[in-house]
Amino acid sequence: MTLKRYFLALASIVVLALVGWSLWGTTGGGKDGRGDRGQQPVLVTLYKVEKRPFVDVIEAVGSARANESIDLTAKLSDTVARLNFADGQKVGAGFVVAEMASVEQVADMKAAEANLREQDQALARAQKLRERGFVSNASLDALRAARDSAAARLAATKSRMADRTLRTPFAGRLGLRRVSAGALVRPGDIITTLDDISRIKIDFPVSETQLAGVGIGQKVRAAAAAFPGEVFSGTVESIDTRIDTASRAVTVRAVFPNEQGRLLPGMLMTIGIETNPRSSLAVAEQALVPVETRQYVYLVAEGDKAERREITTGTRVPGYVEVLAGLKPGDSVVLEGTLKMRPGATIKLAGGEDKQADRRKDGGVRKP
Repeated sequence: MTLKRYFLALASIVVLALVGWSLWGTTGGGKDGRGDRGQQPVLVTLYKVEKRPFVDVIEAVGSARANESIDLTAKLSDTVARLNFADGQKVGAGFVVAEMASVEQVADMKAAEANLREQDQALARAQKLRERGFVSNASLDALRAARDSAAARLAATKSRMADRTLRTPFAGRLGLRRVSAGALVRPGDIITTLDDISRIKIDFPVSETQLAGVGIGQKVRAAAAAFPGEVFSGTVESIDTRIDTASRAVTVRAVFPNEQGRLLPGMLMTIGIETNPRSSLAVAEQALVPVETRQYVYLVAEGDKAERREITTGTRVPGYVEVLAGLKPGDSVVLEGTLKMRPGATIKLAGGEDKQADRRKDGGVRKP
């Protein structure tokens, strides 16, 4: 029994030795170096660092507002005699939107006009008689006062008549009808709305710390969920004179042309203001190797060895990152192959030795 165990143990040692020998040769223990994966060159493509335009963007959200907007309401209690518009109709300033019942007021105005004519005639007769000495100055003054009083009553009657006619104060587009002809309305009842949407105003907050980058006349871009992928251009029209002490932000108003009427009041808009335009070094985002909170890139050092270098990044744009420190113009950084890269690894350009020679001459790179 002991001899059997001895032979089993011996057989196990032999098997383990053979396995170890096989693994040692596979992982590069042999003299021929086959299987030495850690020493194999890493195939990469390179990107040449160059300057690109960058801008800082102040982003905010705001709601669209009409250039001018009011609710057209009744000024007095009465019945609507006539509505002269269709829903959504474009109108000019002074357009008669609605007329109230005014039979009694028309009669009052005719009576006031007749009274004024009578007083004018009486005054004219008295003036002729005064020239002949048959009328005293006092009587003439009394008739003149009566004529002025009649004129004032007629003006008041016309003013009351005007209140019974609803007109548009400016050109724009009418909204939906809220009442029908024959309806009884009271002061404050909305008959329809009027909006001038030839221009759209957007008020949005800008942080106190970003206020220095905003000025009157500055270009503004906006986007709306109703029009995916479309950008609307406008300008900063005014900046509020006060900063909100709670939010530490100031309200900025931008104006956007809207001749086609596509933007409507109430739309939620995403605003972007470009500030601080500049030209800075840039590197492709694909070349970045993040390690915790730091950013690195790989460069080609002497002997085609990989050098990992920390860089300081700034603004990001689609596909590129601004480089504030760590690189200089003309540096070639690894674009593809960073996942297999380690500091000191041997680098070989994808495509063979001919490209490796080209890289030595002019930094042979490719664009991302």
